[in-house]
Amino acid sequence: MNKAWWKEAVVYQVYPRSFMDSDGDGVGDIKGITSRLDYLRELGIDVIWLSPVYKSPNYDNGYDISDYQDIMDEFGTMADFDEMLAEAHARGIKVVMDLVVNHSSFQHKWFVESRKSKDNPYRDFYIWRDPKEDGSRPNNWGAWFGGPAWTLDEATGQYYLHLFTPQQPDLNWDNPKVRDAVFDMMNWWCEKGIDGFRMDVISLISKVPGLPDGEKAPGAVYGKHDPYTVHGPHVHEYIKEMNRKVLSKYDLLTVGETAGVTVEQAAKYANVDGSELGMVFQFEHVESERKFGKWTDEPETIGFVRENLSKWQYDLEGKAWNSLFLDNHDQPRAVSHFGNDSEEFREASAKMLATMLHMMKGTPYIYQGQELGMTNYPFTDVSEFRDIESINACREWVDTGRATYEAFWPCLVFKSRDNARTPMQWDDSENAGFTTGTPWINVNPNYKTVNAKAQMDDPNSVFSYYKKLLTLRKRYDVIVYGRYDLIMKEDPQVFAYTRTMDEKRLLCVCNYSDKQAAFELPAEFEGADCLITNLGRENVSGGMTLKPYECFVLYGYGKRYGNMEI
Repeated sequence: MNKAWWKEAVVYQVYPRSFMDSDGDGVGDIKGITSRLDYLRELGIDVIWLSPVYKSPNYDNGYDISDYQDIMDEFGTMADFDEMLAEAHARGIKVVMDLVVNHSSFQHKWFVESRKSKDNPYRDFYIWRDPKEDGSRPNNWGAWFGGPAWTLDEATGQYYLHLFTPQQPDLNWDNPKVRDAVFDMMNWWCEKGIDGFRMDVISLISKVPGLPDGEKAPGAVYGKHDPYTVHGPHVHEYIKEMNRKVLSKYDLLTVGETAGVTVEQAAKYANVDGSELGMVFQFEHVESERKFGKWTDEPETIGFVRENLSKWQYDLEGKAWNSLFLDNHDQPRAVSHFGNDSEEFREASAKMLATMLHMMKGTPYIYQGQELGMTNYPFTDVSEFRDIESINACREWVDTGRATYEAFWPCLVFKSRDNARTPMQWDDSENAGFTTGTPWINVNPNYKTVNAKAQMDDPNSVFSYYKKLLTLRKRYDVIVYGRYDLIMKEDPQVFAYTRTMDEKRLLCVCNYSDKQAAFELPAEFEGADCLITNLGRENVSGGMTLKPYECFVLYGYGKRYGNMEI
């Protein structure tokens, strides 16, 4: 068994713009993060993953970086960062940076030089192509946030590639000078003392030569670039080079964002020999069938979630390490997306989902506010959105007539990334205690009842439940390293599984529905200790009726389980 500190850790993602504002300008900042470190220590997390805090013009909320070795003005200074890093370390909390190196900002000095002329030394830092003979774009690819993936530079008469916004030109990783510049920057941060990297869209850094046209879906304006940009021909070669020149020199947590990754591909990115990354983010469990591209208004079903999460538990066993998450800065709020955010069931379903996830094998990630059961925002108008993807989606679907407003709007409201980006709800004062100014994006109106202050001293709150889950993970190594086995595979309501390690065994039972559910306790768990339960169940024995969204976890040691002695 290959043990590692990052396998035993719980990671907390901070979206700095929305976490805590220290100076009243309505935007969260680094000093704000520092001021809330004691809250994170109280919760019991081990690692902070910071969404980008680098210098940026903010066309994509910091994922367009103009200087990788400086701090965004709105967030503070490098001195503020150094203070935050030191204060986090003093509390036993590690800090992981968001590494965004598939693309940079168009204001980065590399691109500013690159577009000056075709023979500029930095020209090949990016992907430039001549137009087709008819003057059109080099190919038919569409960008992920809408529009074409190519923009014409009038001065030189060539197009540059951007898989996201025109303000985010893709770096040319086939150029060794690009790779060396990125690795030098990464080493600089590691020497500063950070503890790892979350690597944004790292599976996109190698493109297929020739950049051919992509297949167009019926009614689509642009072709799909995915087959030619995701998991490209040199991606593993480049990450192994990164590992040799940077990652292997330090004791780091590394996780790659790898959209569209298969189990087989994940086992390459996060292989057990440690030559690439520690783990990857896969997104199958948040990508069920949709109505309009990525957009839908339907929560994920138990069958879909159970089948997908179990597949990754089984298929990566002994091959790679799982990352465990339900929401992040790009996803709707977990309790709205997977559970039930009604007043009646919000707390119970938030606790059930947390139990379901944190008892699995892998490193859990908590997105800010998830530990409070924060919910999706009740958007009523496009003007309330700040996310460029959400704003462009209305144009791509409604303005072009591909969908009616009435059909598309509920899907946009349900899936918008801005649901996760509303300010952290600290207390019931104005603006939820996030800022004394005007927040950059609206605060969810339910902050009067859903906030950290109300929950921290309440033993029955979602926050207190998360604290107990994290404590259990540190106390019982079977939760971290035990083998996963699904039981009741076809049950329409109950998601139940066991974890086994030597003579230790754990049973996790979750009623993933808003109705009562019948459950028969396996005989081998009669008399086992109940580690945690979300609805105060006292009798865990024999046949029972589970309340809506009820869950519990049992633990046994050195007992006979069925016909197998373990």
